[in-house]
Amino acid sequence: MSRFLLLLIATLITSGVQAQAFPSRPIRVIVPFPAGGVSDILSRSVAQKMGESLGQNVIVENRPGAGGMVGSAAVAKSPADGYTLVNGSTSTVVVSAHLYKSLSFDPIKDFEPVGRIASVASVLIAHPSVPVNSVRELIALTKAQPGRLNYGSGGAGTTQHLGGELFKQMAGVDIVHVPYKGGAPALTDLVGGQLSVIFEPLPTALPNLRAGKVKALAVTTARRIAALPDTPTLVEAGLPGYEMAIWFGLLAPAGTPREIVSRINAELVKAMRTPEVRERLANQAADPIGDTPEEFAATLRQESQRWGEFARATGLKLD
Repeated sequence: MSRFLLLLIATLITSGVQAQAFPSRPIRVIVPFPAGGVSDILSRSVAQKMGESLGQNVIVENRPGAGGMVGSAAVAKSPADGYTLVNGSTSTVVVSAHLYKSLSFDPIKDFEPVGRIASVASVLIAHPSVPVNSVRELIALTKAQPGRLNYGSGGAGTTQHLGGELFKQMAGVDIVHVPYKGGAPALTDLVGGQLSVIFEPLPTALPNLRAGKVKALAVTTARRIAALPDTPTLVEAGLPGYEMAIWFGLLAPAGTPREIVSRINAELVKAMRTPEVRERLANQAADPIGDTPEEFAATLRQESQRWGEFARATGLKLD
């Protein structure tokens, strides 16, 4: 038997043993945003159940900064052994690859898709002091007083930022972007009156809407949503073609063995099928996905093309 063949057999045996033994210690899920945001809430919704099934703790760790790039970069550079994952999103994976001029990692090539958790709608909300009650009135005010109003985001390149930039482009208005180090502090300032509007994910917008602390102007999905049946879509409000949904999903460093990726995916899907997790997702107005690594990879390719075209058309780039 040739030396090459012996080496190949040894590698396959070692890989199989590693997969069978996985996990032998706790798994970390890095949330690249502060606690309290949608990414954090969804991660914690599945982590406990995954840990129970895997026989090891699944620990959620917040590592915010640079619109999600700090935590994402840390995971991209971690060992490809399945013990460090990131809860990536539309903004931190597909969008960032086209917006940032220079990154220490490739948001798409340096990750192995594991599986998406859920998608959530966003809603354009305003502070009650802003003298508008519809998108048309908002557009009219921003055109009459350019630069007077502002919108907040969880950082440059986040979906809140992209929602605002897409709105500016399609409505032809001048509204000032105010970036924060996460969506939670931006929402706090909107409720406090320091911001005019924000394109907020529905799960974190709903409690403030129900409490009357903010008002809804429109949702970013193609159709109205059950949680806000009287709130029009941005298309209905006069911006044909405006659509933006946000997904969140687990990714591992590139090169993570396929057996380990499949195991984590199976446990993620299993956790999402439990009544407890489904109830948590429903309470967050999140639509569960639970796709395969292959389906997730296909989504990344499709959305990368879409947002790449947007970045080129607008010339939007970030430092």
